[in-house]
Amino acid sequence: MSIESENKTVLRLRTELSKLKSDLAKSQKDLASFENKRTSAETALRKTKSPSTAKSKLNEIERFSKSIVFTSKKISDIQSKISRKENDLVNAQKKFEKSKIKEEERLQKESAQRFENVSQTLHTHEIEQERLHQEIAQLKEPPSEITILFLASNPINTDVLRLDEEARAIQKKIRLSEYRDTLKFETRWAVRTDDLLQAINETNPTIIHFSGHGSMSGNIVLQNPDGTPKLLTPDTISQAIATVSDDVRLVFFNACYSEAQAKSIINHIDVAIGMSDSIRDDTACIFAAQFYSSLGFGLSVEQAFNQAKAELILESLPGEDIPKLYSKDKSSTNEMYLVKKSTL
Repeated sequence: MSIESENKTVLRLRTELSKLKSDLAKSQKDLASFENKRTSAETALRKTKSPSTAKSKLNEIERFSKSIVFTSKKISDIQSKISRKENDLVNAQKKFEKSKIKEEERLQKESAQRFENVSQTLHTHEIEQERLHQEIAQLKEPPSEITILFLASNPINTDVLRLDEEARAIQKKIRLSEYRDTLKFETRWAVRTDDLLQAINETNPTIIHFSGHGSMSGNIVLQNPDGTPKLLTPDTISQAIATVSDDVRLVFFNACYSEAQAKSIINHIDVAIGMSDSIRDDTACIFAAQFYSSLGFGLSVEQAFNQAKAELILESLPGEDIPKLYSKDKSSTNEMYLVKKSTL
């Protein structure tokens, strides 16, 4: 039994003992009342000369005598219960005190153990700091070529989105960028759940781009084989992405209410973009196209993100505050470059 349970037992026994004592006091009061009433009836019997009154008083004396016997037995039972309960309480208190001593000894041992681990923890922290420095250095060194995997899904019974226009706009912007040969754009349409890992394994992307619908609960909408919607939770997407190539650096959720997806995915991926609210089709298209254009000119992820938001303002489109940028381990997205600039 835990120390909390033992403490509860002590408190319960005290409550029960208090109630028994209250019952005892009430029963003793009732006994005194019955005795007084019997005495009054006996006095009246001695004084009366009326046969009917005498009979009535004899009945009262008999009734009060029975009540006295019953109440006396009840008092005796309560007193026995009080005695046993007091004994139980003493034993419970002793057990509780022993458990308190053991718990204090356990806490002291744990404190000593934590103290002994301080030096090891500091050493581990130094190793972790070195690892983080190495990871940051790796973030600054982009690959010679990156693949953008564009995953589109617009199930039946959902609002029609211009996903083909978004893909066309992104491809156009990439072709017009300075380092267009560094960016490879792969598209997959009407994506089902069983297409997701297949497409990632086939293309080994650096960036995964989800384009389509999102629900207010933060789910991404793909589709079933019959074309109906299939909702994927943030945890589901995160667990799937966690199994893929380490080359995936950024996941772009270009869907309404996808901020929860972005927050979840950075447990496994360096950087993620998601939408904090419902976003218009044209706004999502222009934002995505400018983001990849800026990456294609060799800008950092944060610079590309900010330029994409600025493009919305220049185009007088609403929703520039809806896209949100998140990064793993608070790494600096301003120092993260996905496109390698030419040294020629």
